[in-house]
This record gives sequence, structure tokens and C-alpha cells, in this order.
Amino acid sequence: MKLARDAGLDLVEVAPNERPPVCRIMDYGKFKYQQKKRQHKGQTHHTKLKEIRLRPKIGAHDVDFKVNQARQFLEHKDKVTLSVIFRGRELAHIEEGHRVVQKMIEQLADVSKVESPPSQQGKRIICTLAPK
Repeated sequence: MKLARDAGLDLVEVAPNERPPVCRIMDYGKFKYQQKKRQHKGQTHHTKLKEIRLRPKIGAHDVDFKVNQARQFLEHKDKVTLSVIFRGRELAHIEEGHRVVQKMIEQLADVSKVESPPSQQGKRIICTLAPK
């Protein structure tokens, strides 16, 4: 214990069940930090699929807001599905929905790549973006 105090370190009992018990002089705080760091290193990020829902008549500011939201998801390594949902007579103007999706794809081109191109499925236009 005197050696540990002189060195300014801790005396840690490594194997208490052995005869004689095994002790070690070390910086215990540093040891715990390295153990925690090693444990955290083994964890991996599981990609999630996030959905951004849009309407064909969406305003410019709303598109910017949705782009920023999608950008955060992509930077966090999650996939993003863009969905333009049509209601009622909006189905007569499908090109508006394609325009909205194309605008978002262009604005997110720096952080994403198109995994599945825009396709119409019933009353929706769906496009999936993956992080670069």
C-alpha cells in the first residue's frame, strides 16, 4: 500500500480468490475509463427507415423544413422514405408530386443517394434515399 501511495496510484485487488490474493498498482479511474471505452466500441448503429410525408401543394418553407429533418436522419445513417400523398382531386396533378420529390432529392444530393427512384403506388409517390 505504501508503494501505491508513493506512486500516487491505486492498489487494486485483481484476483481475490487466489492464494495469496493478487493485487496490482494502477490508476483505477483510467482503467475503468478504458474498459467503458472498449465496451462502447462494440456497439453498432442499426439503420432505421424514417418516413417524410409530403403533400403536392406543400409550401417552400415547409419543404425546407422537411429537407432539414431528412438531412438529420441521413447524417445519423438512417434511410429516408419520401412519400407524397394525394387526396381527392389532387390525383389529377401527379406532376406536382413528382416536382416536390425531385426538388427534395436535389436538395439532399450532397448527403444521400437514391436507393429506389420515385414510383407511384396508388395515391402515393414513394422514393427511398440512403446515406452516402
